[in-house]
Amino acid sequence: MNPAYAVFALKRLGQAVLVVLLAYVLTFVVISVLPGDPLTSTLRNPENGFSEDQIAQMVSFYGLDRPVWVQLWEALSRFIVGDLGISLRSSQPVATIIGEALPSTLSLALTALAVALILAFAIAYGVQVLPERAARLLRSFPALFLSVPNFVIGLLLLNVFAFQLGLFSVIDPDAPIATFFAAVALGIPVSAQIAEVLITGLDHEFRQDYAVVAYARGLGRARLFFAHLLKPSALPVVTVTALTVGELLGGALITETVFGRAGIGSVVQTAVATQDLPVLQAVVALAAVVFVTVNLLADLVYPLLDPRVDLVHRASRPTPTPERASV
Repeated sequence: MNPAYAVFALKRLGQAVLVVLLAYVLTFVVISVLPGDPLTSTLRNPENGFSEDQIAQMVSFYGLDRPVWVQLWEALSRFIVGDLGISLRSSQPVATIIGEALPSTLSLALTALAVALILAFAIAYGVQVLPERAARLLRSFPALFLSVPNFVIGLLLLNVFAFQLGLFSVIDPDAPIATFFAAVALGIPVSAQIAEVLITGLDHEFRQDYAVVAYARGLGRARLFFAHLLKPSALPVVTVTALTVGELLGGALITETVFGRAGIGSVVQTAVATQDLPVLQAVVALAAVVFVTVNLLADLVYPLLDPRVDLVHRASRPTPTPERASV
C-alpha cells in the first residue's frame, strides 16, 4: 500500500471517529443536560404511568443522580459498545427497536440512490447526444426536480399508480413494487444535484483539446461520451453522492410517512409523540454514523479513482474537481 495513502486513510478515519463522538456528545447535551432535564421530566410525567420503582431503575440506569460528566461518560461507554439505552415508552432496548425498523429504511434509501444515479446518468447522457433543442429541455430537468418536494411527488405517484392504475397496494407498502415507487419519489429530487455536477463535468471535458480533436475526426457523440468523457466527469459525482446521504435519510423519513412504511420515520414519529428521548438520541447518533461513514468511504475511494489527487493536502482543502486537480 502507498505510505501516503495509508497516512491519509488513518487521518480520515480518526477524523470520522471524532466527528461521530462529538455528534453524540452534542446530542447528549441538548437532550439530557440543558435546563429542565427532559429525561427526568418524561419519567415524572403522570401520562406515562411509571411507578416509583420503574423511575428509580431508569434514574439508576441513566445515572441521573450522578454528576453530568459521569452521565456523559457512561452514555459514551454504552454507545461505543452498541448499547443505546432503554425506550421510555416500551421498555425495550433501543437497539432492538431501531434494528427492527432499519432494514425498511435502508432498502428504501438504497433503492432511491440507485434511481437517482440512473436518472442523473440518463439526463447527462441525453444532454450530450440529443439534438440541441432536446438537450436544452433536459438541462432544465434538475432545476424542476429540485423545486418539487419529494412528498408532493409521492402523493402524485400514489394517486396515479396506486389508486388509479392499481399497480401496487397502499396496504402492503413493503412490497417490491411499492418500495420502487417510494424510491422514485425520494430519488427524483436527489438526482438533480448529481445530474448538475455530471453535466458540468461533461461540458468541461467536451471543451478539452482531446475531445475536440476526437469529435472533429468523426468520433460519434455516444462513443465519445463513453470512451473519453464519462470517467473524468464522473469523479466529482462520488463526492456529491456521499453528500446526498443526509438528504436521503431526511427524505426517507417523510417518504415513509407518505407511503405508510414502518421504518425509522415511524420510530421517530412515535418517539417525538411520546417524548421517548433515548430513542431520539439513538436515531440522531445513527444518522451521524451513517453520514460520516459514507463520506469517509467517498474520501478513501476518490484518490484511488483519480491519481492526480494530492494526498498530503487532501484533508485540508476542498474536494478537487477536474478543473483544479493537479496533473
